[in-house]
This record gives sequence, structure tokens and C-alpha cells, in this order.
Amino acid sequence: MTTDSQKNDDRKAWMGVLARAKPDALAALMPADQPDHVLLRAPEIGSVMVRGRVGATGAPFNLGEVTVTRCALRLACGTVGHGHVQGRNRDHARQAALIDALMQTDRAEAIRTQVLHPLAQTEQAARHARAAKAAATKVEFFTLVRGEDK
Repeated sequence: MTTDSQKNDDRKAWMGVLARAKPDALAALMPADQPDHVLLRAPEIGSVMVRGRVGATGAPFNLGEVTVTRCALRLACGTVGHGHVQGRNRDHARQAALIDALMQTDRAEAIRTQVLHPLAQTEQAARHARAAKAAATKVEFFTLVRGEDK
């Protein structure tokens, strides 16, 4: 049995994957048999304030604004999905909202396999490639023990 907290954590995870996905990659993985849906909030572009903290522990400060696009829709069964993505891509926000709604239905496992797992694997591979590239530039510093240091 899953708790509400686990469901929220799962939803945060899949919405994060959808938000970070490349729009073309998400579009290519969208199911062909998309259900009927009604837009509750058509994709709209806006901005949000990004906040930061010095050293991740200091007092928060306003870093700047980021452009985002959001969308909300309702499936014919009544399930509501939301999509929030960085940038100005309306299709990306609508597709993210549709996947969010489908993940709350009985099609969740099929959508997880068809859409979310490939996106997460692509994201993980990009993360590893970035880490390997950074590791290649790592410099090892060492100090020789000198006689006067005794």
C-alpha cells in the first residue's frame, strides 16, 4: 500500500523528469493513442523568480527571473494533469501535463515504461557524460614532505 507521501514523491519525480526532458525527445515518445482531454489552462508563458543561497546555507536572495510555460488539462475520466517547463515551448508544457494526467490513471505503468524510463535514462547518460568530462580536467595536488616540517 502506498501512502500519500510516497505518491507525492513519485509525482514530483516524474514531473521533474518531464520538465527537464528535451522537448523533441518527449514529443518522440508520446503515445500515439492520446486520450481526449480539455484544457483547463491553455499553455501560457510567464516568469518566476529564482532564489539562491550563498553556500546553500546563507540567507536567500533573488537571483533573477526564468521564463516558464505552464499548462493544466483534464482527461475525459476527470483526471487533472499539470505541466511546468522552463522556456517558451507550449507543446512541451501540454505534453508534460498530458503525461502527468496519464500517470494518475490505470495506464501509469505503460506510460512509465514507454515515456518516463527512456527520458530518465537519457538524462542519466547526459549526467554521466558531463561528470566524465569534468573528471578529465581534475588536477591532483600533492605536497612533498620537507625536512623542516618535522
